[in-house]
Amino acid sequence: MVAPQVAAPRVGVLALQGDFREHAQVLRVLGADVTLVRRPEELAAVDGLVIPGGESSVMDKLARTFGLAEPLRAAISGGLPVYGTCAGLIMLADTVLDGIRGQESLGGLDVAVRRNAFGSQTHSFETDLDVPVLGGEPMHAVFIRAPIVESVGPAATALATLDDGRCVAVEQGNLLGTSFHPEVTGDYRIHEYFLGKVRAAA
Repeated sequence: MVAPQVAAPRVGVLALQGDFREHAQVLRVLGADVTLVRRPEELAAVDGLVIPGGESSVMDKLARTFGLAEPLRAAISGGLPVYGTCAGLIMLADTVLDGIRGQESLGGLDVAVRRNAFGSQTHSFETDLDVPVLGGEPMHAVFIRAPIVESVGPAATALATLDDGRCVAVEQGNLLGTSFHPEVTGDYRIHEYFLGKVRAAA
């Protein structure tokens, strides 16, 4: 008996700005059917979404310009699995403590974040993180002009912290956020974990 074919998860990558190509490549390697999302109709066709790193204030402006902000909020509140890295984490946070004037987030994660919490590009760094939900070895994490999760509300759960206790990965239902960039290290466990959410929701 031939095993039934399982359809590849349909995952969008928000492609308004930032390192969306790198996420798309990782997801394709993991077997996802990837769509670059720039319009509401593209968002409507996917079972999950990755919001990449980049510049959160620019991403916010472009999302509103392209008519995507409200569809994104509706999809998040409707249970669409969404993973935000770096700027994507800022976009998913309910509270942005130091956004520029007029900056809005999409919300969904019961957290407060601070942008560029470690300083400028020259203060980027790498470290190994314990991420218990992934099992196995620590995850090598790259932080590039990264935000930090200043506070985690009761609806959200911290998944990883730095040695000083500051939270850099968080989860809430179908939502996932990391301060760091797993798409650049060759360790795809976070993306695999997110694809598990997409498959479960679909």
